[in-house]
Amino acid sequence: MAKARSTTTGASVRARATSKPRSAKATARPVSKSAVRPRKRHHLLGFLAAIFALLALAGTAARALPADLQELPFVPIVVSATPWFMLLGLIALLLAIVSRRILAALIAAATIACNGYWQYPFFYSADPLSQAAQNAVAVASPNTSDAYARVMTFNVYKGQADPQAIVELVRDQRVEVLALQETTEDFVKKLNEAGIEHYLPYAQVSSSDGVFGNGLWSATPLADPADDDVNSSASFMPGGTVDMGGQQIRFISVHTTAPVPGYWRQWKRSLDELGLMRGHTDTRYIFMGDFNATYDHTPFRDFLGDRFVDAARESGHGFTFSWPTNRETVPMFAGIDHVVLDQGMKAGQCKVVKVEGSDHAALLVTVAVG
Repeated sequence: MAKARSTTTGASVRARATSKPRSAKATARPVSKSAVRPRKRHHLLGFLAAIFALLALAGTAARALPADLQELPFVPIVVSATPWFMLLGLIALLLAIVSRRILAALIAAATIACNGYWQYPFFYSADPLSQAAQNAVAVASPNTSDAYARVMTFNVYKGQADPQAIVELVRDQRVEVLALQETTEDFVKKLNEAGIEHYLPYAQVSSSDGVFGNGLWSATPLADPADDDVNSSASFMPGGTVDMGGQQIRFISVHTTAPVPGYWRQWKRSLDELGLMRGHTDTRYIFMGDFNATYDHTPFRDFLGDRFVDAARESGHGFTFSWPTNRETVPMFAGIDHVVLDQGMKAGQCKVVKVEGSDHAALLVTVAVG
């Protein structure tokens, strides 16, 4: 019995010895395509997170540049899209979380925080417009003897905007003071034919080149009308004084140089020239027009200084994107049209309205000067 067991054991050992060992290749399990795809998607999302985060960072950094650096080529255009970099940062943050890219997530979060800090005041007003002011401009006919007024500014795009639509907007919104930019003689003629004088019979229109001009229209007389109150190198900016509840308010129709190739430095210069108006402390101003700059542009904020305020930001209305309106594939993304108030004034009921024929939207604001 012992010998039989030994023989059996020896045969078993020989069998194991003569059997071929399995190769590593034979024992490894094949990697399925379904396991590779998630890793590829993971890397792609991480790459996109990094790209979007860096773009958001660049846009945010451009907003923080001093005025002298914002006049560099194309920087003003980048800065005009500042609020949209917050959205880009949010997309980057989500992609970074999914792909576990910590650095990209931190960069995206920082851009969101900075932009949120800058843009939050547009959505909150610490001192909102009074109910009395809102009621005053809601009546069928405007009361031109009080301290409240509905005002409107609109770039008519080289006189191509629809005059009849403008008159109807003035009527329906009970506008008391209107500022228009890029007017032409033919446009003003058509505006009169459409009946603007029935609502706003007093006007001051001026042109620096004899072709395109800026103008003011008012429901009450314009005292001391002038062709150019600013002495700007960009255009004539006419002014006129309106009595608002016994207070003399100087309105100015503004149109600065556009930030386009060849005019980057001139763009900043025209805003700097406007900033000199802060020194005229004997007059209370309301500026209305196409500033070709958003609140995010440092030269525009320098113009405001510690005296003037942007009506849309003051009101807590939110963004008032007004350009461009004539491009089907590009939404309005820049708030370059403004109503700017002197200290002590309040604003509310901001509204942008598209008008056929222009590349800008009209901006309407209710103002209380008392």
